[in-house]
Amino acid sequence: MPPNATGLPYDRVWNFSAGPSALPVSVLEEVQRDLLNYKGTGMSVMEMSHRSKAYDSIINGAEATLRRLLKVPDNYAIIFMQGGGTGEFAASYLNLFASKSVRDKQRKLGRPLTCDYLVTGTWSKGGLKEVKRLGGITNVVADGVKSTESGAASYHSLAPVSEWNLGKPEETAFVYYCENETVHGIETPSSLVVDAVDPSVPVVCDMSSNMLSRPIDIKRFGAIIAGAQKNMGPAGVTLVIVRKDLLEREEPDTEAVRGVPSVLDWQYYASAGSMPHTPPTFAIYVCGLVFKWAEEMGLEALAQLREARAGLVYDMMDKHPDFYRGVVDKQYRSRMNLVFNLPTKELESKFVAEAAERNMIQLKGHRSLGGIRISLYNAMPLEGAQAFVAFMKEFYAANCQ
Repeated sequence: MPPNATGLPYDRVWNFSAGPSALPVSVLEEVQRDLLNYKGTGMSVMEMSHRSKAYDSIINGAEATLRRLLKVPDNYAIIFMQGGGTGEFAASYLNLFASKSVRDKQRKLGRPLTCDYLVTGTWSKGGLKEVKRLGGITNVVADGVKSTESGAASYHSLAPVSEWNLGKPEETAFVYYCENETVHGIETPSSLVVDAVDPSVPVVCDMSSNMLSRPIDIKRFGAIIAGAQKNMGPAGVTLVIVRKDLLEREEPDTEAVRGVPSVLDWQYYASAGSMPHTPPTFAIYVCGLVFKWAEEMGLEALAQLREARAGLVYDMMDKHPDFYRGVVDKQYRSRMNLVFNLPTKELESKFVAEAAERNMIQLKGHRSLGGIRISLYNAMPLEGAQAFVAFMKEFYAANCQ
């Protein structure tokens, strides 16, 4: 196909959506080639029985590739589920409180364990709210940064670890945090959290929006949850990587297990190879192709790319801070979702409209905050960030006063 005016094949745009987001073109091309007849089976993956040998090869291959790519230890299960990150807000709480290790710990304490939440933005706040709704006893480790005047929390930085209110290890079931907050544009270094938490307490991390963008030390976590639709594939499938001892149960008919719906039950899915019933077959298939693409790229190269892309945009923001107004503490700026404001809402609307004329779309900030947000996920090549920065430079020259 001939390129469009911006040099992109297939008349594609620069898609800066926060999710669902752009996929690698090479992956889409492979999907296209095999869409009507997958590898000589005479049918599409969308039409294929999940109990067939062909699909068994697809889902097992996807899991094996991801295990190699992330160096997932053998004592961790990889599970493909549904329900998105929001479903896992509930699932992480329900599954851990059904696990033998947490129940033994709770029995020893003689009262319910608490759930520690590091609140850094919209999604970690959502996780906290869901567990409260389910009756969990929560402890807020930190809630953004408090205003010295009003006492209200804002999510532009992290409180120092010395100010965190971590629960006592013997009283805590798990510590939860969201590593990259897509709305507020803040990214929490994993080492900051796992180094602060007692090793006896499982760390549960939502990595929906920065998964596969850099190497991860899996063994530092009790569980990792991630919706696929930002860095791994299309919407519809959710990844769970969980330490197997946390899946161990006492008896299948205990009260705790009865409180875990089958559709959220990690053990139920893990014991059936992620297929106790029909999984999101096509979404898992595409994820498997993205895993192969990422393996060929290498996590180190993807980490370098994410730094390079974000660095271009942040350099332009820092060059004109009174025009491109970033609010996030520089040491915690997200490499995935970059947010800023312009001097007026009118200028922000103009920025979005003129960017669209240049085939750059999905730049409006989240509806709760406004402003501008550019999402630079794994499939975005460096050229996309370069094109965006060239437009920023042009827009500044035409509108600064």
